[in-house]
Amino acid sequence: MRLLLDTNVLLWWALDEGAEHSDAGRLIADPANEVLLSVVSLWEVVIKQRVAKLDIALDALVRLADAQRFIRLGVEDRHLQALVHLPFHDRDPFDHLLIAQAIAEDAAFVTRDRAAARYPIIVVAAG
Repeated sequence: MRLLLDTNVLLWWALDEGAEHSDAGRLIADPANEVLLSVVSLWEVVIKQRVAKLDIALDALVRLADAQRFIRLGVEDRHLQALVHLPFHDRDPFDHLLIAQAIAEDAAFVTRDRAAARYPIIVVAAG
């Protein structure tokens, strides 16, 4: 199974807030699954650091992602094409692009955000 992590799930996983004991956590930890980490999430973390809304080191997240063998996902034309057709169910541009990536990559979106279920994707509820 392909899984794309939402930024909130990346942080949940990194901060070890009981993630490994949840159904979503078991899916993330299962080596049979392909776990994608978008550069969009790393970008969101950096922006939140810069405006003092988040205090976690980017390099720590990158080391965690590498240690967990998460596959880094850049932003491709096909993601932007999916974004063009995405309905506007919320105002978060990071969520929009992550959801478009999940669609284009045929990946389940692992998130703690209930609003994600309003989009045409498979959602794995975390936490």
